[in-house]
Amino acid sequence: MEEFRADLHCHTTCSDGTVTPQQIIQLALDRGLQGLSITDHDTIAAYKEAIPAAQANNLPLISGIELSAVHRETSVHILAYSFSLASSAIEKFCQRHHYRREMRNQAVLDLLATQGMPLLPEDFPPDLLSSLSNRSIGRPHIAWAMVKKGYVLSIQQAFHEYIGEGKPCYAPGIPFSVEETLEIIHQAKGLAIIAHPHLIEKVGILRDLLEMNFDGIEGYYARFPPSANERWLKVGARKGWLVTGGSDFHGEIKPSISLGNSWVNQETFNILLQHFQNNHGSLI
Repeated sequence: MEEFRADLHCHTTCSDGTVTPQQIIQLALDRGLQGLSITDHDTIAAYKEAIPAAQANNLPLISGIELSAVHRETSVHILAYSFSLASSAIEKFCQRHHYRREMRNQAVLDLLATQGMPLLPEDFPPDLLSSLSNRSIGRPHIAWAMVKKGYVLSIQQAFHEYIGEGKPCYAPGIPFSVEETLEIIHQAKGLAIIAHPHLIEKVGILRDLLEMNFDGIEGYYARFPPSANERWLKVGARKGWLVTGGSDFHGEIKPSISLGNSWVNQETFNILLQHFQNNHGSLI
């Protein structure tokens, strides 16, 4: 019998991925996945297309989003699952994030221009510009445009030298606290998860997060080996938290990471699915 695998962390063209919501459903099927959650950055727009596509293919889908927050001037990402897609709290929070991203991105573009690296609308992917009504550009798109213009050789270089956190062209935007983000998620009857703790370098930040009102931690992430995941599995067990996992698939933005690189088993997926059904009914 084929092993059950569900990827709970992936992105579409509704945030900073390069595949559409419909395409990611088909890709999940092609990869043999039996469950999925789309976790675009600060938006749930993908579900409008993803739900009918998943329904047509009998692929179980769980509501998801990756929300940006700041704690002690450090960027923190929070995954939310099994919340109501009709939640006014989530909808209003996404709108606030959209405005924050627009302001942040313009600040980044202004800083790049002062460094002799101006970017114009035509420098961005055409499919992105055609759908900016329901989403805004992200830093990976800016990095992509920098490569296209020849300012840098790779997306990685763009982040490491210019637009990554702490670099000369980085702009933090209007910060939302971790505490407020957790309150919004729980108001929508969702579950809040610490995203990719593998990437949190500051011990003090991690210590603070572990004392907050989270419901779980992302233990299986991207292409990290079992030895790197083990630490977070132990943390989850010690806290009595749900341990989630996913690839953080972005398509061509992160070509080395494939959908399904990391996943959760049926037991974990069913916990999330049951939570949604108990609180909101059926998603698909």
